Amino acid sequence: MTDSERGPRWAVAARATGWLGGLLLACGLLLADPAWLQTLRHALFDQFQRWHPRVYQDTAVRIVDVDEESLNRLGQWPWPRTRMAELVEQAHRGNAAAIGFDVVFAERDRTSPQLASNQWALSAVQRVAFAALPDHDTVFARAMDHARVVLGVSMLPATTAGAPGQADAAAPSVPMQARFVEVGAAAAPFLPAFGGTVGAVQPLAAHAAGHGALAFMPDSDGVVRRVPTLLRSGDQLVPSLLTEMLRVAQGERNIVVRSASDGLQQVRIGALTIPTTASGELWVHYTPPAPARTIAAWKLLQGQVPAHELDGKLLLLGTSASGLMDLRFGTLGQVVPGVEVHAQALEQVLTGQTLARPGWARALEALCLLFGGATVGVLALRTGPAVAGSATALVLAGLAAGAWWAFTDMRLLLDPLTPSLGVAAAFLAPSLHRHHMSERRRRWVSQAFSRYVSPNLVAHIVQHPEQLALGGDRRCCSFVFSDLAGFTGLMERIDPAAAVGLLNDYLDGMIAIAFRHQGTLDRIVGDGIAIMFSAPVPQVDHRERALACAIELQRFATAFAGRQQSGGVSFGHTRIGVHCGDVIVGNFGGGTIFDYRALGDPVNTASRLEAANKHLGTRLCVSQDVLAASTGLAMRCAGRLVFKGKSRPLKVFQPAHNGLDLPADRAAIARYEAAYALMAQEDPGALAAFEALAREDAAEPLVQLHLERLRRGERGDILTFTDK
Repeated sequence: MTDSERGPRWAVAARATGWLGGLLLACGLLLADPAWLQTLRHALFDQFQRWHPRVYQDTAVRIVDVDEESLNRLGQWPWPRTRMAELVEQAHRGNAAAIGFDVVFAERDRTSPQLASNQWALSAVQRVAFAALPDHDTVFARAMDHARVVLGVSMLPATTAGAPGQADAAAPSVPMQARFVEVGAAAAPFLPAFGGTVGAVQPLAAHAAGHGALAFMPDSDGVVRRVPTLLRSGDQLVPSLLTEMLRVAQGERNIVVRSASDGLQQVRIGALTIPTTASGELWVHYTPPAPARTIAAWKLLQGQVPAHELDGKLLLLGTSASGLMDLRFGTLGQVVPGVEVHAQALEQVLTGQTLARPGWARALEALCLLFGGATVGVLALRTGPAVAGSATALVLAGLAAGAWWAFTDMRLLLDPLTPSLGVAAAFLAPSLHRHHMSERRRRWVSQAFSRYVSPNLVAHIVQHPEQLALGGDRRCCSFVFSDLAGFTGLMERIDPAAAVGLLNDYLDGMIAIAFRHQGTLDRIVGDGIAIMFSAPVPQVDHRERALACAIELQRFATAFAGRQQSGGVSFGHTRIGVHCGDVIVGNFGGGTIFDYRALGDPVNTASRLEAANKHLGTRLCVSQDVLAASTGLAMRCAGRLVFKGKSRPLKVFQPAHNGLDLPADRAAIARYEAAYALMAQEDPGALAAFEALAREDAAEPLVQLHLERLRRGERGDILTFTDK
């Protein structure tokens, strides 16, 4: 297998591994079902209910509400048991099917005459008189004999691990009238365990038609989403208020519990069936507040409720008064009285509009995760990001739409969140790997391309691909041209391989300097280079950059040549020209190839300035336009040059500190400038001034050039070049 074959296969294997890893991670989440995932799922189910709450239907359920108005009219809570008896009698006269108390009467009524008189200093006669008065609990108990009453039972916290048979022995037991018929597996191990029960005192307990537990088990966020149908105290099954109300209202004795190996499935009471969770709970589908389901307690006590409004009704007595603290958080984002939660659960059972999360839900969600993850994973491995991303979006939308349809049309709670996480992971894992590999390839291409094109040009193209088109724009740029003198002859005198090695070292150093000053390499022509500034990225200081770059290039070239010459290699010196001006910068060529460059007269002028060094005897020529942006740099004017095809002269300068053997002090530069000024003014004294300069330094090429011109009778500082 070749490296070219091994590379792609390795990349595919890596992406496949990432895809499988994402699926396995999602499957692990589905199986582990951590608390944070449950919280997210519950929040999603709550949102479903907010978008689609259950529509209230008038059923046989009514709340007898001990509200603020009832407390204001009838006094503070708890009310005497005689008033409870009046409520029961009013419900019985109205032929209510059952009345349930969301209250636990765990103690005797302290307002009974016998108990109250114990707190008073009474005579023996008075005590006998009080003893003859009816006991309030007895009055309440006798009233229950004529009606179907369900009393509330409080569940004590478990004092053990909750294993069957280990209930708190000290907890008072409650006589249960219901008889449980279990079908399938035993139900007790799956039910919430408590340490015991606290019910109504005697004689109330003996006269009630049923006893129902009032326990709620909110989720970790405090929201009541499910109501228990059954609980257990040790080995004893305890019906909830919901279950016992349905049993008593139908006059049933049996409660049929159907269970499987993974938990409860349903609870059947007479003609009604309640689908439950594995732990015997009913999901509550809340409705917005419905005044029609509520009867104020004071109205019932004062006989203001017509009998037909009570006929066949299931009455639940509870309180909405905020001071009595029986308030719960519902899924619609509001606080609801605990009695209303029981009432809404009863309404769902009676109308058959019960929510359910079936036992096969997790299996279906796992299949959706696997098939959906496999689909998008394969697409992410084999297609581009647009196709794979679109497919992933469609799968996620399908999962969300399917869960929404199941909720609104089938009243099923299906979780699209966990499969969506798995599908997203199956898409993201290979996609991130592909992105990583793409970035690696992009960086590699960019680095490789930077060896052919200037790095700042590559970076600009990567960041602005829209500019990779034919055409250009006008811009002021600076240009640096260089050429190596005598390299052609050097190639003939030494081994070509050695000459190429020298040239590569030389060019590498020159180009590195250009890049350090953020110049763009326009081209390499043999041993010469062309550098431009302010393209492709505009640079307001392009003149200063070009001049600083040219001076550093000259210093490097002088030092490089010196090292080679000391080693016996006749390496030539470097000539540099610098100019600036308005040019057209952009991509030129055709549909086959692009060439990013600048076109305009300033480019040609910079090249001619480089060539002019040969005639002037200089190594660095800088136009006046470039020096206009520079201050504090010592320089001397080389002359006003007129190139072939030009009519206007260009004033050219030679920076003094460029690594050459030029006068180092400003006094010498001043003497040259004085002589140059005489020459520019066509003063006859210019000849004597340049002869004096030649005597100071006979090897100064520029001085010798002007001296020879003056001796030939030429006047002024204009020099004409016809070679370019």
